[in-house]
Amino acid sequence: MSAQITLDWKKDSTFETQMDGHTVTIDTSKEDGGTGSGVRPKALMLVALAGCSGVNVISLFKKMRIGFEKLSIDVKAETTDTVPMLYSAFFITFHVTGKAEESARIEKAIRLSQEYCGVSAMMKKIGPVTHRILLNGSELNIQPTDK
Repeated sequence: MSAQITLDWKKDSTFETQMDGHTVTIDTSKEDGGTGSGVRPKALMLVALAGCSGVNVISLFKKMRIGFEKLSIDVKAETTDTVPMLYSAFFITFHVTGKAEESARIEKAIRLSQEYCGVSAMMKKIGPVTHRILLNGSELNIQPTDK
């Protein structure tokens, strides 16, 4: 099994790719010679981590019949001071709006989501990936996941 994309140059430092029928535009900031008309390539790595995690969480919530009203995911990455700047650690915050009595099952689903997320597994080869869960704005007490 393999994966492949094609990235087409448009102008200046703007590129586009078609993925599953959607156009993704990549560019750099005006300060770096771009037009700011697309997302930054490295930031897409964080989007991939959040997206993979989110898809898995929703799947597990459905399988486990966990009711919830809202899910949003923040991903923060630490970077090195080297050139090029590299990501060195990843911190995921899951914001869940749901029933407090579901907290243990919500924690389990999110923990399992990280075991099933291929992007998370790849990022762990770069640096630690840790997460926390805010249920209705209050942090759940969970065990670290950076193995």
